[in-house]
Amino acid sequence: MKPLEIEVFICRSDNYGVLVHDPETSLTACIDAPEAAPILAAATRRGWDITHILTTHHHTDHVEGNLALKEQFGCVIIGPVNEAVAIPGLDRAVGDGDSFEFGGHTVNVIETPGHTAGHVCYHFEDDKLLFSADTLFALGCGRLFERPATDMWHSLQKLAVLPDETAIYFGHEYTLSNARFAVTIDPDNERLKSRAADIEVLRAEGKFTIPTTLALEKETNPFLRAADPSIRRNLLMESRSNEEVFAEIRKRKDNF
Repeated sequence: MKPLEIEVFICRSDNYGVLVHDPETSLTACIDAPEAAPILAAATRRGWDITHILTTHHHTDHVEGNLALKEQFGCVIIGPVNEAVAIPGLDRAVGDGDSFEFGGHTVNVIETPGHTAGHVCYHFEDDKLLFSADTLFALGCGRLFERPATDMWHSLQKLAVLPDETAIYFGHEYTLSNARFAVTIDPDNERLKSRAADIEVLRAEGKFTIPTTLALEKETNPFLRAADPSIRRNLLMESRSNEEVFAEIRKRKDNF
């Protein structure tokens, strides 16, 4: 089986647009649809017809292009069952534990409430790819708009058990801000400090920070590291639960 081809580009101001193309079947999935024009441009550039939109959650900056792309390509829109009424043009609602085929590739649905109530991530298990949208970012996680910190912590734990080599494609280019914040939470983490310095250079050169890997996030992302003794000492929260430590980190990022 030929590997999937992935095209990454910027939509709106800081959304990532992602096209996933199966060269054996010519199927092409758009991961969310932040806006139609740059997605159409990317598809045209690659000579791909969009056959699917895999929607992660209902926020406008992830679904605004749904109907225009559906009109253009007649693509099938798949999205979270717990937000089905809010996904424009939805054809198929999926929930936690569901799976479906994309060409010869199995896609597993992981429900990750926190940023929104019904947010889902798409895991291409055999390809070791995760499309995490606004649940897990490079060095960050999504703001908590519709569910409490406890729910988001448990959602992140569902992602943390995936294979370390999983490549993670996230929804926004927030990595520089996330890196600057992360070192305030985990100042003794040498791997984090080295990564933060690299990110400063990448962004100064206008380069993307996507994808990341789960192994790298587990080493450096404070939102996955609430159990780490060094972080707990730094926050003066050695005796608190992981959920409480995570909530404190999220609160501090909100005010960073």
